Formats: sequence, C-alpha cells, structure tokens
Amino acid sequence: MLENIYGILNILLPYQWMDHNFMKNAFLAVLMVTPLFGLLGTMVVSNRMAFFSDSLGHGAFTGIAIGVLLGGVQPLLSIILFSIVFAMIITYIKSRSSASTDTIIGVFSSTAIAVGLMMMSYGGGFGKFSSYLIGDLLSISPLELATLFGVFLLVVIVWMVMFNKLLIISINTALAASRGINTLCIEMIFAALLAVVVAISIQWVGLLIINSMLVLPAAAARNITNNVKQYHLVSVVFALFAGITGLIVSYYCNTATGATVVLVSAILFFMTLILKTRMAR
Repeated sequence: MLENIYGILNILLPYQWMDHNFMKNAFLAVLMVTPLFGLLGTMVVSNRMAFFSDSLGHGAFTGIAIGVLLGGVQPLLSIILFSIVFAMIITYIKSRSSASTDTIIGVFSSTAIAVGLMMMSYGGGFGKFSSYLIGDLLSISPLELATLFGVFLLVVIVWMVMFNKLLIISINTALAASRGINTLCIEMIFAALLAVVVAISIQWVGLLIINSMLVLPAAAARNITNNVKQYHLVSVVFALFAGITGLIVSYYCNTATGATVVLVSAILFFMTLILKTRMAR
C-alpha cells in the first residue's frame, strides 16, 4: 500500500527532496497533521485557549516520563493517555473553580513540566529524551503514519459531529447551556481531541514549538477572514502551506523541520497582520 503511494508521489512530485523515503513519510505526515492543527487551532484562538494548548505539551512531557518509568508501556500510549487525563482534569477544575482560568492552567502546566523533568533527569538520563523538546518529523515511521491516519479520521469525524455545539459554546456558554447543551461534556471532548493531537505530534514537532503550530495558522487566518467558513478554510490552507514549505526549506537548509514550519507560519501571521492594518485604514 505504502509503496503504491510512494509511486504516486514520485510521479506527482519528481523533485530531489522527494527522492528519499523518509521525506515521503514526512510529507504524508504533514498532509495529515497540519490540517488538524489548522482546524483545532481555530477554536483554540477563538476561545483564547493558547495557554491551555501549551500546557498540554507540558502534560505530554510528563506522560513520556511515566511511560519510561513503567518500562513495558509504549511511550506513545502513555503520552496519549496521560495527556487526555491531564486535559480533562484541567477542564473540569477550571469549570468548577472560582480562580481565574490562566491561574489554574499555569499551576497544572508548571507542575507537569517540573514532574516530567524530575522523572527524566533522575539518574542523569535526561539526554536521551531531549529530542522530544525539538522533535524530528523526518524520523516518522510507516507504522506511525498509520496511527496518525487513524487519529486524523477520528478528529475529522468528531469535529463534524460536534462543531455546531463547539461554535455556540465559543460564542456564549450561557446560551449554549440554555439550549440544552452539556457544555462541560463538549469542552472535555474537545480538550481530549486537542490532547491526542498534541500528544501524537510532540515527538515530531517538539515540546518547545508545538503550541505555535496550533496558534499561528489560525491567528493568521483570523486577520483576513470575515466569517466562520472562511476562517476554518484559510486556517487549514495556511497550516498546509506552512507545513509543506517548511519541510522543503528544512531539507535544503538542513534545519529542524518543526522550527522551520513555525517560522513560515509566523511569516504568514505578520503578513496578514500588516494586510489587516492596511485594510482598516
């Protein structure tokens, strides 16, 4: 199956950077993961959840440490499970607590990263986990591509089913509740989806910049769009463009792929911000 896809890519993209199988794998990963960032990022930006999504990366870091300590548990499985639990706990507590949302998230985020660092540095073994800070998209394997495809389908299906409810909640939580929507349940499902995408991507994107991958395409799209459909479409297009362009540039410049993708996304954001400022005059 994968060999057939490789053959199609060789025909459609007969370029030097596609000569290697690891670049083909990375390209396929970009086609699946960046639309998810673009899609989920719209809700992250609209609901002012940038700090929350950043905390999920810190939670995923602790998930890695727990998986290593448990030995037989696959790191990816422990990352996903811990990230989901971490996201749902934060969502529940911030909905029930009188403390400000950023304070609650800040407490959990700082605690998670501290616990993760302590676990990983125990016995001086932190060095072998430093790759999770930067990420390596070029290391993705065919099996991981299959997992990513499954996550891609799951997120798209759930998003289509619950998008209208998410949109109402993002506009007015009280209005959503008055229409019989279980706002806490919907918010937890969204938090879990976000946690899964962050958890499965962190090993390729890196903890240090994964939040930027979520926020920048959506923020750039918001600068130049006027309605919800445009907002989502442009965000996904920007995320795809940044992913593909960043992958190609990183190949020729020999730079970290995740960081290069984020840099392209940042350039798009500043370009749209300047365009927005000029249009407002």
